[in-house]
Amino acid sequence: MKSHKILNDPVYGFITIPSELIFAIIDHPYFQRLRRIKQLGLTDFIYPGALHTRFHHAIGAMHLMSITLDNLRNKGHEINNDEYESALIAILLHDIGHGPFSHALEFSLLKDIHHESMSLMIIKSLNIEFNNQLDLALKIFTGKYERKFFHQLVSSQLDIDRLDYLQRDCYFTGVSEGTIGADRIIKMMNIKDDALVIEEKGIYSIENFLSARRLMYWQVYLHKTTVSAEKMLINLISRAKDVQQSGINLKGSEAFIHLLQNNYTLEDFKKSPALLEIFTELDDYDIWGAVKQWKKDGDYVLNNISNMFLNRNLFKIELRSAPFGPSELEEIKRRTIKKLNIPEEDLRYFYSYGSISNNAYVAKDRILIYTKKGEVMDVAKAADLPNIKAMSKIVKKHYACRAKNLTLPSH
Repeated sequence: MKSHKILNDPVYGFITIPSELIFAIIDHPYFQRLRRIKQLGLTDFIYPGALHTRFHHAIGAMHLMSITLDNLRNKGHEINNDEYESALIAILLHDIGHGPFSHALEFSLLKDIHHESMSLMIIKSLNIEFNNQLDLALKIFTGKYERKFFHQLVSSQLDIDRLDYLQRDCYFTGVSEGTIGADRIIKMMNIKDDALVIEEKGIYSIENFLSARRLMYWQVYLHKTTVSAEKMLINLISRAKDVQQSGINLKGSEAFIHLLQNNYTLEDFKKSPALLEIFTELDDYDIWGAVKQWKKDGDYVLNNISNMFLNRNLFKIELRSAPFGPSELEEIKRRTIKKLNIPEEDLRYFYSYGSISNNAYVAKDRILIYTKKGEVMDVAKAADLPNIKAMSKIVKKHYACRAKNLTLPSH
């Protein structure tokens, strides 16, 4: 390495980049793009400090992975240097496939293409570019490596991804109630029969981790204002696709307009490296740049919603436990059409309803506790804590949101 590379992270302090290969991956344009994608999408509309990026998160997760592997080595588990570096690369690249605004546009700009699928394609592309040096990282990422605990560290209910994003999101939002004891959780990690386990004395740290995650979902990730803003953005992109595909050319970056123009499938991306290249040119700035231009567009839906976004004039939202009845929804629709003075066929751009759900602990993807007696059991049984049992239940909330007014004269 040209010099000893160290990054100063606000959450962990100094982070060392441990190898030439990892430094080269971080330096790659695909990874540098993550600097231009915010970790929490539109959440800064509610928490102004939530401006951290996917780049921050990926570097932080790599750092936590190195601490975890060092801890497992200290407990006598053999982890060779190739496994060590590959596990770091797998967690470093786990979010490389995120598009603009992270989850908000995952199923609107690209239809039914999960970011994990995009991540896999990008990692495969990087592997070719780096002369197959990412072979083992790919196996770990996909769960095909024979030592299964490596994949659990990358993707499970108690993975390194969650340990970093919970700490990082708490730090940048200022929601201190979501704080977790990541250091202690990592210290309590062990391997038993090739599975990731938590030593029994760490059981209360796991309860706190699950409670904090549940709280962060309702207070941050699924905050009603975040839901409202995301639905606005999804409706805006939906309208832009309709307009662009009707033969009217919108203003925007070449990559963004190309994806608005076409309804590509996952198979299309797999067959065409050029498409993947287009996708990796896209970031939050493409969307904001287009929104700033669309605020003066001749299409009243585009210019209204764009102006709403830029001025934070968000959809009015009602969030509640009980579902909305058919008559209630019809009344909301009727009143929205009347107040906004819009044709019924355009209502779908200014109105959304649906549900959101959250369960902090998924019983089928268990967190295992390694007891002092040498037994391995599900945390829900080992803890005998009603909190964990309750958190395994899916909590669903229902929303209806609509534009409060039109910011420009209608058509």
